Amino acid sequence: MASEFELIDRFFRRAAHHAVLGVGDDAALVAPTAGCELAVSVDMMVAGTHFLADVDPEALGHKALAVNLSDMAAMGARPRWALLAGALPRADLAWLEAFSRGFFALADMFEVDLVGGDTTKGPLNLCVTILGEAPAGQALRRSGAKVGDAIYVSGRLGDAALALAHHRGRTVLADDELHPCNHALLRPSPRVALGERLRGLATSVIDVSDGLVGDLGHILEASGVGATVALSRIPRSNALDRRLTGAERWLALECLLAGGDDYELCFTAPARAAASLDALSAELGLALTPIGNIEQRPGLVVTDEHGRALDALPAAFDHFRA
Repeated sequence: MASEFELIDRFFRRAAHHAVLGVGDDAALVAPTAGCELAVSVDMMVAGTHFLADVDPEALGHKALAVNLSDMAAMGARPRWALLAGALPRADLAWLEAFSRGFFALADMFEVDLVGGDTTKGPLNLCVTILGEAPAGQALRRSGAKVGDAIYVSGRLGDAALALAHHRGRTVLADDELHPCNHALLRPSPRVALGERLRGLATSVIDVSDGLVGDLGHILEASGVGATVALSRIPRSNALDRRLTGAERWLALECLLAGGDDYELCFTAPARAAASLDALSAELGLALTPIGNIEQRPGLVVTDEHGRALDALPAAFDHFRA
């Protein structure tokens, strides 16, 4: 049976190309770029809460880092260094090889160095801390939304939550629906390039990890404003669109407004930025869709296909309410 240190050496010790000192000492040494501020974030993923117990370990390795990269994107920061801590029920070499392959494939894509971490025995639990950089004074925040700003989302929302609903037996997806929804759930695409390009364009940004209602609500609270969002404008798949008009309408609303696990960016921007955002969307090959507007009146209103306010909104995910 391999020891803790043998597992680290075999699967997680790699040369750190962008750090002074990486894995192997009591702490890593990093040298921030002159004129930049550090952005630091941490996310924990627990089996049974954040992922299914039988998840593909390579996909899990991808997602464990992707959710942190998404936090960097929301700050307009360039990701640089990561630390990985994990509790493992056993030293499963095949599982670790696949997990590390998924993790490092994404790390290499974004030139992120793994510079440390910890491994222990216990119920499966993964925790990544990530550090990134943004030019001093230019990091994006949640607190800058202004009355009259348009509200945008990148990509489309709800597919990951719809996949989870399928796996939990709440709905049944056809094969052509399940594949893209599973991909959204297991291999989210962190919008790092978009986040960096939103510096100077967006007035506030957040990543959609717990559902649009809750995450946009954080922007509204931090900025001291309200908003109206048009349900018809929220980008979604045909699988969700069909359910919005049938017996599964409430399930579709939950997935679209409160499902979470989208890891798209929700941001606000003034009208003068619209042309620049259209050009950026074309350049990145990524839909940036205006879905509503910031208002003085507090609170969030979501209007239906006829412009009427929905009577009730699904609640965003909360670990202690779930």
